[in-house]
Amino acid sequence: MEDLLRMYFDEMAVYKDLKNSNCFSALNLPSFTRDWLLHKFESEDGYFDTDELVQFVKKFIPKKEEWVAIKSRMMKDYERVKLLAKISVDIDIKTGEVSFSLPEFGLSNNDTIIEDNVWERYKDELVKGQEVWGMLELGYRPPDLSAKPKILGKIKLVNFRNFCPYTVDVDYYKEVREQFSIEQWIDVLLGAVDYNPHGYHDTEEKLTMLTRLLPFIEKRLNLIELAPKGTGKSYVFGRVSKYGWLSSGGVMSRAKMFYDITKHTEGLIAGHDFITLDEVQTISFTDVDEMRAVLKGYLESGIFTVGNYEGKATAGVVLCGNISKEVMDNDATTDMFEELPKIFHESALIERFHGFIKGWNIPRMTDDLKVSGWALNSEYFCSILHELRDDMSYRAIVDKLISVPEGSDTRDTEAVKRITTAYLKLLFPNVRSTEDIYARDFMKYCLRRACRMRATIKQQLAIIDSEYRGKPIPNFTLNGDI
Repeated sequence: MEDLLRMYFDEMAVYKDLKNSNCFSALNLPSFTRDWLLHKFESEDGYFDTDELVQFVKKFIPKKEEWVAIKSRMMKDYERVKLLAKISVDIDIKTGEVSFSLPEFGLSNNDTIIEDNVWERYKDELVKGQEVWGMLELGYRPPDLSAKPKILGKIKLVNFRNFCPYTVDVDYYKEVREQFSIEQWIDVLLGAVDYNPHGYHDTEEKLTMLTRLLPFIEKRLNLIELAPKGTGKSYVFGRVSKYGWLSSGGVMSRAKMFYDITKHTEGLIAGHDFITLDEVQTISFTDVDEMRAVLKGYLESGIFTVGNYEGKATAGVVLCGNISKEVMDNDATTDMFEELPKIFHESALIERFHGFIKGWNIPRMTDDLKVSGWALNSEYFCSILHELRDDMSYRAIVDKLISVPEGSDTRDTEAVKRITTAYLKLLFPNVRSTEDIYARDFMKYCLRRACRMRATIKQQLAIIDSEYRGKPIPNFTLNGDI
């Protein structure tokens, strides 16, 4: 499989040795940044100079606590500073002035400027997303208080180079999938997110693990995962993709997640592919009733209303929490959501989550599960998943393949089809029509798994609300005409 990987993906395959190398664990970098560095520094045989890489990180990926020193270099010593960071651009409607923020360092738009000549050079790259990763060169425009009107001092963008130095060819990715068997492809996907496929006991463990990637590839896919401690929930949702956001514990407000009325700015939901509320048992909400109302509306339609503001987004919402062995062993009769915050103690809200991931089918993280070998570049892989979110052809195929019984509940149908579509994109991206996939593969790897994930939600709804008892999910089958 590794030979095939290197043959067809060429420079997008990198040698990852997370089992034996302490270099990257010490640097504490997310996967997409680490693999960008590997792509930059690794030789063809997978070797890189550790000292050279560490020096690059120290120089261009500063820690938050170094920001004051960086400002001093720019503002007092008039140095230009280069750093690898996430930048968010805004244009003032009243003045036409372009500014930027650096979320990682707390630098706001009020203190920055992108001058016209710089904007013209880099605007196409800077507007590709609400937030864009890249190599920035920053300088300082000193104030001129004698001018009329006064010119205030601001940090300015001087140069920008996109974090992704290559073109993401989605069509090629789809075509290459045909060179791998389904078993090999499953292993490719695991390596892409830093896991060693040989560390799993069986295919079920592998597929349950990969289920965590479904919100990466399908818009507005809302999932709940409960799992024992140490199974890697936080790592996958928080460290693998630059397009997601992980919130662990603490306080979550409507303003932070959806819309801040005071600042007139949209929240996390508008700028990411998915929002994961990790350690959900420890999260508190500033106004439970308000948050529940906004969340219910968003999970249903992708629209959120706050005051007079109505916004739209495509981010999925994922709830992650730990579960005890007693509950795992009695999941068919026990309320698994009992320990979740009060906001989630309502069946109408839970029903809007499409599926449930049984995290207890994923083994606890060990060194044997850490990738050690050639694997897909995580940054490249997650960029592919991000692009596939916009591809609606897979849903059209799913609609043709699935036969929906009469009288089926609309939410059940939508949930099963949405999860099935995500599985199809992830495991069979080469499929362009109904004829491109065997019926048994579609049933085994896509439809049946989606039905089981939805069935667990319905099972729990029946436990917490008598209205749902005796109402299992419909019996979805393959269309007789296929």
